[in-house]
Order: sequence, then C-alpha cells, then structure tokens
Amino acid sequence: MAQPTMSVTPYWELTFDADGDVDGQERDRLLTEVTRRGVRDLIVFAHGWNNDRSGATRLYGHFFAPVPHLAPQARIGYVGVVWPSMRFCDEPIPDFPKSVVATEAETAPGDALDKDTRHALLETFPGRATVVDQIARMLEQRPANGVEEFGRLVRLLVEVVPGGPQPLFAADTLAGGVPQSEPVLFTGDSETLCCDFAQALASLRSGAGAEGFTLPNPWDGAKELLRQATYYAMKRRAGTVGERGLGPVVGRLAAAAPGVRVHLVGHSFGGRLVSFALGGLPEGVRTVKSVTLLQGAFSHYAFAARLPFDAHAGGVLQGRQNLIDGPLVCCYSHFDSALGTLYPLASRMAGDAEGLVEGLDPGSVLGAKWGAMGHDGVQAVPGTRAYTLSDALATTLPASGCVNIDAAEVVRRGDPPCGAHSDIVHPELARVVLAAGRIR
Repeated sequence: MAQPTMSVTPYWELTFDADGDVDGQERDRLLTEVTRRGVRDLIVFAHGWNNDRSGATRLYGHFFAPVPHLAPQARIGYVGVVWPSMRFCDEPIPDFPKSVVATEAETAPGDALDKDTRHALLETFPGRATVVDQIARMLEQRPANGVEEFGRLVRLLVEVVPGGPQPLFAADTLAGGVPQSEPVLFTGDSETLCCDFAQALASLRSGAGAEGFTLPNPWDGAKELLRQATYYAMKRRAGTVGERGLGPVVGRLAAAAPGVRVHLVGHSFGGRLVSFALGGLPEGVRTVKSVTLLQGAFSHYAFAARLPFDAHAGGVLQGRQNLIDGPLVCCYSHFDSALGTLYPLASRMAGDAEGLVEGLDPGSVLGAKWGAMGHDGVQAVPGTRAYTLSDALATTLPASGCVNIDAAEVVRRGDPPCGAHSDIVHPELARVVLAAGRIR
C-alpha cells in the first residue's frame, strides 16, 4: 500500500538497523507483492543524511513525484530505504518546509546544538546521553583550554570502532580493503583539527559575503569536528547496511521475482550504501540494471582498479560496477561545498599531515587524492563517459560502464557549510534515473 504522504504507488519501505538487519515483515511484503502488482522496474532509493522516517519518506515523495508523468507506460514500483543515519539540523534542504529542517537551528546561539540535533545524536548513538550533554555544554560555553577535552568526548561519542558487523571493506582505504590506522580525525591534536575546520568554514563563508581574515579560533571549528566525526560513523554504517542488508534483500528479490529489473539510487551516504549493496549480491545475480549516485559522499576512486598515486592499490569497490547489468551513473556538482571542501579536509585527516590549503585545492595531488564522488565524479576508471546534464538528457546513455554527469545546472542551491549537497529534488535528475535504467 502507498504511504499517506507518498506521491506514487506501489510504494514499499525497507527499514534496516545499524547492523544491516532488515525489518522482516517489510521485506516479505515486498517479495510477495511486487509480482502481484505487475511491477517490471523497481526503483530503490537510499537516503543519505536524515533524522527520521518522515523526513526520508518526504524526500522520496518529492523525488518520485514526476516519474509517472515522465514514463506513463512503464510498470514501476518504488522502494524507500530507511536506515539509521543523521543530519545536523543547521543543514536546510532546498524546497523543504522549515518545519522539516528544524527552524530552531537557525536561532541557536553561535555553534550551540539545537534541541533537534541533540535528539538526533541521542537516537544515532544510544546510551551516550551524558556525553551528548557534555558536548552541548562545551559548545555553548567554549571553556578556555577545553578543546582537547571536547575532542575526547567526540571520540567517546562515536566510538572509533563501532560495534556490530562491519562490511568487508569498512572504509575507503588506499590499499584495496587492507585496514588502515584510525584516522587523524580521532587520534590527532583536537585543537589543530578544530583550527583547520575553522579556517575551512571561514573560507566558505567568505564566499557568502564575509570580509577580512583573522587567525582561527579552534572553537569556531569544534562543531564541524563533531559533524565530521559523526559522518565518519555514518559512512561506515552505510557500508554495513548496503553489503549486509540491502544486497541480500535484492538477492532474495531476484529469486522471488526474477523478471523484475532493479534500479538502485542513492544520495550522499546512500550512494555509498547502494554501491556496497553490489558486494552483498549473491553470486550470479544480475537483477540490478542501473545504479544512480546523487552527490555520492565517498571516494571518487572507489571503483578504480589502480590508484593514480599508488599503482599497487585499488579503490574500495574496485570492479563492483561490473556486477551491474547496466551503467553506473554518477551525478556531481561543484556547488556541493560539503563534498568539495569539508569532505576532502576530513578525508585528508585520515592520514596526511600536509597543510590545509594544499589538501583543499582540487588541482593538487592531495585535493585529487581525497576527492568525493559527488564533487567531480568517478575517477581513474578507464572508459568512463562524461556528459553535462543537458547533453545526458538529449542522448542515449551507455548501456554499461561508468558515466559521469555534471549536474551543476540544477544542483546549485544551498548555504554554507554544505552548499548544494541536498539540492537533489529535480525532475531532471528523475529523468537521469529513468534514462540510466532504460525505463520507458
């Protein structure tokens, strides 16, 4: 049955916990009904940063709304993946009513945590109420010489090595799945890290009209340290949910309804989730006919067999695009400052000790090294085709391999610190999903 707030039908939801375990009743309902409803193409969408089921459902409803009009003859079913991630409430989503993006965040003093973000942290990291309270108090009070203690609390909150099963490739390592040391984000000097984030944020805001330059106050970057540490935990969780959760469900669907063509779509960490789902498919399953990544928040080298700066290493998902019976389409935008500035900075903290400015320059070795899929597309995969959005919609997309689409024509709205990262609800992007899957 369609959900009350859903714009399309038939629509199902699949809910996963942090370990990748799926709600069995939801899964069985999908497996039972998808054939009975006459579905030929099933679009499965995984959200990225999100705080609750209603927010996820609203995103899916907005994104799916134009699809029936764009492909009126197609027999399409829709699935919304719901998994435990979180969004800081000072990250508004374009076109969403302010009630959804927690208007209190706009009036919270300085970098203090608004009550909705505090609630999201408690939901995301159960059993850490005391730690969350201490973090919130320190952000508000900014005690002198307290940044190192703040960093310790952040590490305690997110638990550097999270509990529960991990995906086979738990992080975007530089050596094809060989575990690396814990990121500097968790082991380095907190004051230095916070100063780096403060400098990055000042750079972003200067583009929005601020003037002048002052030496960074580490407390100006403390909330960003918390944000990026939280997203690191969500990044690992997305891999787990994809590989151990969604992949096996798609495998069961292939057995129950072999004629159904599956199309995976993911935004932000949801792009990572659906990409890792490819590794969780049972051997020989070819039911996934397309994968579309919208502002994917993971390494742009993830699918590379060889890294440009290390001929002996490959990406964390090297060759997994070959498990798709169709193309892997990556939509990206340089207006996404979450991925263009903050992601490479946080990623650089996974082991590089070079300076901030070099690490953020897209043309530098480090800038290229730590880039994100949603900022400049798939990199170092031979044969990858590249299009502007207009050109992609005016042609027939390749039937296989990696495809980069510069979506900056529409993915362009959003304020610092995240820019256009969540500006994905556009009929043009819905058309990309249909074109990638040859859904007519």
